[in-house]
Amino acid sequence: MTTPPIEREVWFLTGSQGLYGEETLAQVAAQSRAIAGQLAEVPGTPVRIVWKPVLTDAAAITATVLAANADASCVGLIAWMHTFSPAKMWIAGLDLLRKPLLHLHTQANAELPWATLDMDFMNLNQAAHGDREFGYVQTRLRVARKTVAGHVSDPVVSRRIHAWMRAALGFEALHSLRLARFGDNMRDVAVTEGDKVEAQLRFGVSVNTYGVNDLVAAVDAADDATVTALVKEYASAYRLAPGLSHGGDRHDSLRYAARIEAGLRAFLGDGGFGAFTTNFEDLGGLRQLPGLAVQRLMADGYGFGGEGDWKTSALLRTLKVMGAGLPGGSSFMEDYTYHLVPGSEVILGAHMLEVCPSIADGRPSCEIHPLGIGGREDPVRLVFDAAPGPAVVVGLADMGDRFRLVANQIEVVPPGEPLPRLPVARAVWKPAPDLRTSTEAWLTAGGPHHTVLSSAVGVEELGDLADMLGTELLLIDAGTTIRQFTKEIRWNQAYYRLAGGL
Repeated sequence: MTTPPIEREVWFLTGSQGLYGEETLAQVAAQSRAIAGQLAEVPGTPVRIVWKPVLTDAAAITATVLAANADASCVGLIAWMHTFSPAKMWIAGLDLLRKPLLHLHTQANAELPWATLDMDFMNLNQAAHGDREFGYVQTRLRVARKTVAGHVSDPVVSRRIHAWMRAALGFEALHSLRLARFGDNMRDVAVTEGDKVEAQLRFGVSVNTYGVNDLVAAVDAADDATVTALVKEYASAYRLAPGLSHGGDRHDSLRYAARIEAGLRAFLGDGGFGAFTTNFEDLGGLRQLPGLAVQRLMADGYGFGGEGDWKTSALLRTLKVMGAGLPGGSSFMEDYTYHLVPGSEVILGAHMLEVCPSIADGRPSCEIHPLGIGGREDPVRLVFDAAPGPAVVVGLADMGDRFRLVANQIEVVPPGEPLPRLPVARAVWKPAPDLRTSTEAWLTAGGPHHTVLSSAVGVEELGDLADMLGTELLLIDAGTTIRQFTKEIRWNQAYYRLAGGL
């Protein structure tokens, strides 16, 4: 699930007009091809960049936009006004656009040829005011877009474009996502509730519930050869606890964990699902709460949310797609407990069983331990510490009149001491700007206790995704103060109410 099933593209559009004549338009085309080619050659470019012929009239612009809307491989458009392109030509097309848009404000040359500069050069290289014309009409039409200024040879420019491309991949994945809920959400919990109709309207994700025993049937139907192959894979990939090894007294539990994984994969694959939820309060005929299976499916790119939390599951799947191929990983996470010693405050995050090994520091250990809730057999799970380094935690909440993303920049750190009696995967982090401000801001924002922790995706990608979705994003970072953060929430309340209409 980590790689989109078809090759994704971003179309490179160049604006001009017929006034300049064929010779100049040929130069425009050649230079725009070169710019697109230069962007395509940057290492790490997430998608294929497809150059399109120069656009000089409204009919061609509208036709190109409609073609982009209809093309499943196209995840977004980059637009550059090489010369002056009268923006009234763009109104119909922009009004119809349903794909993410990046406005690239650049020019063919990085340096001006001072000694030979003449009016022919000036007429050819007019992005300095052509893009202002284009920017005006985008703002007038309230078109959501990202604007990136600078020459494409600048690494900052390509980095920002790559962030937008990854957000566009996430946007596309979310809009085609099918999510299976096995049972409902945890009883009496507020933040995991949400409006699934509004989520499908806003994000495109289809969220539906299936009986847990539908999954049990798939688990029971898993063939022994598949189960045996998975068990061998576990022994190769992880450090197996002695009792789980072949011939050990808990080996049957490992085989049943493999049977859950085989059944889950079959159910999700047959239904075209990219994300799912489980709930320890509704396990039907399952002998174990799924732990190892969930962790491994997340590692393969599936979204997951515990206790029926479909919003976090959809968010995790989106970030998995956005971060595919990058160092680090993304995982379902929950803020669990604090170390509140002044000067060394940290948050310890974990969950009952379900933390993704894509964020692990080293080779995980595969273990079996009792679980005090759920009323089932002892479940198998992977145990590890998260790899240290910069990361972000982000949560999605339904505020009633809109959805809200809340994100916090963090630094994952090693635990202060070994954790020999904590038999779950975990992450320890220092939140920016400090624990007191971070937690007060998060609570003020109504951020959820379930989050996605990502060391692959950063705040720029999240900001781009929020803009594409038209969804509020509250960011807690090194510059956050409670006074300003509270004001931002109040301003946003007014803005989103007015933007949504009365």
